[in-house]
Amino acid sequence: MPRSDSRSRFGRNLRKHFRRLTLCEPLTRIYDQFSNQLTLGQRGEREAERFLLRRGWITIERNYCDHFGEIDLVMADDETVVFVEVKTRAIEDGTSPAEAVDEVKIERFTKTAQGFVRRFGLEECRLRFDVVAIKWPDTNQRPSIEHFAAAFEPAGEFQMF
Repeated sequence: MPRSDSRSRFGRNLRKHFRRLTLCEPLTRIYDQFSNQLTLGQRGEREAERFLLRRGWITIERNYCDHFGEIDLVMADDETVVFVEVKTRAIEDGTSPAEAVDEVKIERFTKTAQGFVRRFGLEECRLRFDVVAIKWPDTNQRPSIEHFAAAFEPAGEFQMF
Protein backbone atom coordinates (compact mmCIF):
# COMPACT_ATOMS: atom_id res chain seq x y z
CA MET A 1 0.00 0.00 0.00
CA PRO A 2 1.58 3.35 -0.99
CA ARG A 3 2.37 5.82 1.75
CA SER A 4 1.02 9.34 1.63
CA ASP A 5 3.43 12.18 0.91
CA SER A 6 3.17 13.61 4.42
CA ARG A 7 3.94 10.27 6.03
CA SER A 8 6.97 9.64 3.85
CA ARG A 9 8.24 13.19 4.43
CA PHE A 10 7.75 12.64 8.15
CA GLY A 11 9.75 9.42 7.89
CA ARG A 12 12.62 11.12 6.05
CA ASN A 13 12.80 13.96 8.57
CA LEU A 14 12.56 11.55 11.48
CA ARG A 15 15.30 9.31 10.09
CA LYS A 16 17.58 12.32 9.59
CA HIS A 17 17.17 13.42 13.21
CA PHE A 18 17.30 9.89 14.56
CA ARG A 19 20.55 9.22 12.70
CA ARG A 20 22.08 12.34 14.25
CA LEU A 21 20.98 11.31 17.74
CA THR A 22 22.21 7.74 17.23
CA LEU A 23 25.68 9.11 16.53
CA CYS A 24 25.48 10.92 19.88
CA GLU A 25 24.61 7.83 21.96
CA PRO A 26 28.17 7.31 23.31
CA LEU A 27 28.08 10.92 24.51
CA THR A 28 24.72 10.30 26.16
CA ARG A 29 26.17 7.39 28.14
CA ILE A 30 29.06 9.57 29.30
CA TYR A 31 26.61 12.34 30.16
CA ASP A 32 24.54 9.91 32.24
CA GLN A 33 27.61 8.88 34.24
CA PHE A 34 27.74 12.40 35.60
CA SER A 35 24.00 12.55 36.40
CA ASN A 36 24.74 13.27 40.06
CA GLN A 37 26.12 16.64 38.94
CA LEU A 38 23.00 17.56 36.97
CA THR A 39 20.35 19.91 38.28
CA LEU A 40 17.02 18.47 39.39
CA GLY A 41 15.41 19.68 36.16
CA GLN A 42 18.07 18.11 33.96
CA ARG A 43 17.78 14.80 35.82
CA GLY A 44 14.01 14.98 35.38
CA GLU A 45 14.32 15.51 31.63
CA ARG A 46 16.65 12.50 31.33
CA GLU A 47 14.27 10.35 33.38
CA ALA A 48 11.25 11.49 31.33
CA GLU A 49 13.05 10.62 28.10
CA ARG A 50 13.95 7.14 29.39
CA PHE A 51 10.34 6.66 30.52
CA LEU A 52 9.01 7.48 27.04
CA LEU A 53 11.71 5.48 25.22
CA ARG A 54 10.71 2.40 27.22
CA ARG A 55 7.22 2.86 25.74
CA GLY A 56 8.60 2.66 22.21
CA TRP A 57 8.83 6.36 21.44
CA ILE A 58 11.69 7.85 19.43
CA THR A 59 13.59 10.98 20.43
CA ILE A 60 13.64 13.57 17.67
CA GLU A 61 15.16 16.50 19.55
CA ARG A 62 16.21 17.43 23.09
CA ASN A 63 16.03 20.97 24.47
CA TYR A 64 14.95 22.64 21.23
CA CYS A 65 15.23 26.42 21.59
CA ASP A 66 14.22 29.40 19.54
CA HIS A 67 13.51 33.03 20.38
CA PHE A 68 10.12 32.15 21.93
CA GLY A 69 11.33 29.51 24.37
CA GLU A 70 12.41 25.90 24.84
CA ILE A 71 10.83 22.50 24.34
CA ASP A 72 12.30 19.88 26.64
CA LEU A 73 11.67 16.88 24.37
CA VAL A 74 10.32 16.42 20.86
CA MET A 75 9.48 12.77 20.35
CA ALA A 76 7.64 10.50 17.94
CA ASP A 77 4.85 8.26 19.19
CA ASP A 78 4.03 6.13 16.14
CA GLU A 79 3.38 8.81 13.51
CA THR A 80 2.55 11.61 15.93
CA VAL A 81 5.08 14.30 16.78
CA VAL A 82 4.81 14.91 20.51
CA PHE A 83 6.09 18.06 22.17
CA VAL A 84 6.85 17.20 25.78
CA GLU A 85 7.14 19.63 28.67
CA VAL A 86 8.90 18.05 31.64
CA LYS A 87 8.27 19.44 35.11
CA THR A 88 10.31 18.11 38.01
CA ARG A 89 9.91 18.83 41.70
CA ALA A 90 11.44 17.50 44.88
CA ILE A 91 8.93 15.71 47.12
CA GLU A 92 9.62 18.23 49.88
CA ASP A 93 8.39 21.00 47.59
CA GLY A 94 4.79 19.88 48.14
CA THR A 95 3.48 21.29 44.86
CA SER A 96 2.37 19.30 41.86
CA PRO A 97 4.85 19.66 38.99
CA ALA A 98 2.03 19.77 36.43
CA GLU A 99 0.60 22.90 38.08
CA ALA A 100 3.61 24.85 36.81
CA VAL A 101 2.30 24.65 33.24
CA ASP A 102 0.21 27.82 33.13
CA GLU A 103 -1.34 29.82 30.27
CA VAL A 104 1.80 31.89 29.68
CA LYS A 105 3.94 28.73 29.49
CA ILE A 106 1.44 27.10 27.12
CA GLU A 107 1.48 30.11 24.79
CA ARG A 108 5.30 30.25 24.64
CA PHE A 109 5.51 26.47 24.28
CA THR A 110 3.00 26.57 21.42
CA LYS A 111 4.91 29.29 19.55
CA THR A 112 8.16 27.36 19.95
CA ALA A 113 6.46 24.19 18.66
CA GLN A 114 5.07 26.11 15.71
CA GLY A 115 8.58 27.25 14.81
CA PHE A 116 9.84 23.66 15.06
CA VAL A 117 7.06 22.41 12.78
CA ARG A 118 7.77 25.07 10.15
CA ARG A 119 11.54 24.65 10.34
CA PHE A 120 11.42 20.90 9.73
CA GLY A 121 8.45 20.79 7.34
CA LEU A 122 6.14 18.81 9.60
CA GLU A 123 2.95 20.75 8.87
CA GLU A 124 1.09 17.65 7.69
CA CYS A 125 1.96 15.53 10.73
CA ARG A 126 -0.25 14.82 13.68
CA LEU A 127 0.89 16.83 16.69
CA ARG A 128 0.31 16.51 20.41
CA PHE A 129 1.33 18.39 23.54
CA ASP A 130 2.16 16.26 26.58
CA VAL A 131 3.38 16.97 30.09
CA VAL A 132 5.53 14.61 32.13
CA ALA A 133 5.42 15.43 35.84
CA ILE A 134 8.21 14.00 37.98
CA LYS A 135 8.43 14.02 41.77
CA TRP A 136 11.84 13.11 43.09
CA PRO A 137 11.91 11.85 46.70
CA ASP A 138 15.69 11.83 47.11
CA THR A 139 18.71 11.81 44.82
CA ASN A 140 19.27 8.12 45.60
CA GLN A 141 15.69 6.97 45.04
CA ARG A 142 13.61 6.51 41.91
CA PRO A 143 11.14 9.28 41.10
CA SER A 144 7.43 8.94 40.58
CA ILE A 145 6.43 9.79 37.02
CA GLU A 146 3.05 10.89 35.70
CA HIS A 147 2.49 11.23 31.95
CA PHE A 148 -0.35 13.49 30.81
CA ALA A 149 -0.97 12.74 27.12
CA ALA A 150 -2.64 15.59 25.24
CA ALA A 151 -2.26 17.69 28.39
CA PHE A 152 -3.27 20.93 26.72
CA GLU A 153 -4.52 22.39 23.48
CA PRO A 154 -2.21 24.72 21.57
CA ALA A 155 -2.71 28.43 22.17
CA GLY A 156 -3.00 31.34 19.78
CA GLU A 157 -2.51 30.98 16.03
CA PHE A 158 -1.47 27.36 16.37
CA GLN A 159 -4.96 26.22 17.34
CA MET A 160 -5.51 24.80 13.88
CA PHE A 161 -3.64 21.67 15.01
